[in-house]
Amino acid sequence: MKKRILSFLLFIGLIAQNFAQGEDTTTVDIAAIEKSLVYQTGKIEFLNEHAVLNVPKGFKFLDAKQAQYVMRDLWGNPDDPTLLGALVPEKKGVLGNDSWLFTINYDGMGFVKDDDAKDMDYDELLTEIKEDIKTQNEERKKLGFSSATLVGWASKPFYDENKKVLHWAKEFDFDDSETNTLNYDLRVLGRKGVFILSAVAPMDQLPEVKANIGEVISSVQFSEGNTYFDFDSSTDSVAAWTIGGLVAGKVLAKVGFFAVLAKFGKFIVVGLIAAFAGLKKFVFGKKEEEVTIPQLEETTEETNTRDHF
Repeated sequence: MKKRILSFLLFIGLIAQNFAQGEDTTTVDIAAIEKSLVYQTGKIEFLNEHAVLNVPKGFKFLDAKQAQYVMRDLWGNPDDPTLLGALVPEKKGVLGNDSWLFTINYDGMGFVKDDDAKDMDYDELLTEIKEDIKTQNEERKKLGFSSATLVGWASKPFYDENKKVLHWAKEFDFDDSETNTLNYDLRVLGRKGVFILSAVAPMDQLPEVKANIGEVISSVQFSEGNTYFDFDSSTDSVAAWTIGGLVAGKVLAKVGFFAVLAKFGKFIVVGLIAAFAGLKKFVFGKKEEEVTIPQLEETTEETNTRDHF
């Protein structure tokens, strides 16, 4: 929360400087924010995770720094130092009302046994998750974030035993959002850990998200010798959690409420416009003019290789 306050104060300082210099100030320049983002396509290498991401058709990739900027500063989520990047639909930006994306993380928890996949009672598990989220809300409020209510499954958990991929979707009602939020989760199992891909979208985007699940699943490929089928029981560690634990989010206990993601871009931007317009009117007593947001620094790296430390 302290980081967010410092960022906000810095932002206010930059706006105040624009005022002092007589620069135009009326609306937040959404187009400038969108233009400042540098997207990649093709093959993205995650060397430490022993995998590659072949950016699927219809998507573009944001690196870790920019994905963090979008999720934290534009969409109002907590910091997530484990974020590797994000997949954004090719024809969408990040600040549109219908914008959505997949965040990408990795957890080197070890080999996840899938013996319990066929025996899980997902309705009972849903009740357990709802209670866990209620507990997480206490911490969210302490840190200044909105509380969330789990409405239910938007898509019931399904485990593809052949591809070793688990996916499910949840519908959330955040207390400061006018529309419900979709979190569509994918877990791609490997020999030593799990790739975590989570679509964050307005609920009415569910059909569009589901239509792209197959492409996104196929985009993550573990390197030779690191697939789920390469597991060696004599040398490899086994994860403490099985399929049920992945769905319940138990493995994310160390990062708390990072498992619940929101999209508040529209409300944050509107709030900034109102706040800055009111600030100028109060301080200067002048007609509202144009306010521009400092652009994110452009990425200068010429490689698509991503090391995660």
